[in-house]
Amino acid sequence: MRASLTLAEWLVRLEQEHPVSIDLGLERVAEVAGRMGLTDAPLAERVISVAGTNGKGSTVAMLEALARAHGLSTVTYTSPHLLRYNERLRFDGVEATDELLVEGFERVEAARLSSEPIISLTYFEVGTLAAFWAIAERRPQIAILEIGLGGRLDAVNIIDANVAIITTIGQDHAAFLGTDIEGIGREKAGILRCARPAVLGSRELPDSVYRTALEVGAGVHGLGCDFSHHRQGADTGWCWQGRDGEGNPLAVEKLPDPGLPLDNAASALQALALVGIKLDIEACRQGLSEVFLPGRMQWLGNWCLDVAHNSQAAEYVCARLAEREPPGRRIALLGMLADKDASAVIEALAPQVDAWVAVSLEGERGRDAESLAALLMHHGQRVLQRADSPRAGAEWLLDILKDDDEALVCGSFFTVADVLGWYDARNSQVDPEPASTSRRKT
Repeated sequence: MRASLTLAEWLVRLEQEHPVSIDLGLERVAEVAGRMGLTDAPLAERVISVAGTNGKGSTVAMLEALARAHGLSTVTYTSPHLLRYNERLRFDGVEATDELLVEGFERVEAARLSSEPIISLTYFEVGTLAAFWAIAERRPQIAILEIGLGGRLDAVNIIDANVAIITTIGQDHAAFLGTDIEGIGREKAGILRCARPAVLGSRELPDSVYRTALEVGAGVHGLGCDFSHHRQGADTGWCWQGRDGEGNPLAVEKLPDPGLPLDNAASALQALALVGIKLDIEACRQGLSEVFLPGRMQWLGNWCLDVAHNSQAAEYVCARLAEREPPGRRIALLGMLADKDASAVIEALAPQVDAWVAVSLEGERGRDAESLAALLMHHGQRVLQRADSPRAGAEWLLDILKDDDEALVCGSFFTVADVLGWYDARNSQVDPEPASTSRRKT
């Protein structure tokens, strides 16, 4: 074992050691998990896994808030992070300490080197195993695990969840998942297990998800069929209807709008009911009123930040913006990676955007502001400025925004993270490092 490293040193090392950043497959990670004893017993009393193209983060956040409001001890494991790696692992709503994460990395390192063959792991795989070790040490009442990419071959999928949620299916990560929606659906549905509930949280999932559920023998609970939600009026909130694990009908009324997609809120409630939590009306209301997810329709004054980086997510942002009173102008600061479908995002957002600031993202997957501006103009959009980074674009935009204008920051986790760092720096007078575009999935 090498001398103890700091968390920052570990992260740099993990980014450099494995030959590729994303290496789908469970053989290597399962072998190391076995050496660590992570599959010998459940990580927590109840485990919920969440997969999908969009809506995973908001579903996890609402599951956490609802479970905590019911008095349960919780852990969430998510990716990527915005500002700190520690965000990925949260116990009872509190980010993991550097010391805990480092100890987890050291445990994984010892296990992968403990016998032949020595196993090479990716940044994400090491982080996942380290998180699982930390969870197993505490064994909370409920663990909520976000699938990082795909489903079937994602490192998180070595754990058999009590309930699996699939939020939405769309095109993203085409280099790894392809562009065939039916194929992507099969990959996402790889988290389903025999005789365990599957919460399908979209009315527009591909047929392959249902076929896979049938083949596996999972118990399907579909949005619009087995559970649903509807608005009750501007002053009375919304209502959820579903069933518990024995099939008994349930209903919770007068729920507050969490500011996140109600399909995902409804899926979270259904999943909690299926893992045996008796839903308390006041606890549900409290949890949904307290949920917060940075970088998802996050308002900082007249600035809105959302990590939307595909058409499905951008369409949701556009719909939420359309609900607001029209501002003087709405200017979008857009930064996207080269492997994302920028045209689809631009087309989805254009109805609610008056003008654009194009910004560059660095790294091997980065897209420069000039090419993004050219694409915007190709779609008939007005480009006000090109900037070398999201924070440079935000600084320029701040100077020209009027009191009745709104700024929308979107296109990537990296774009939002850099602007959040810039915002925090302006308030704390500390200049943090720009967001790295190295090995964080977006």
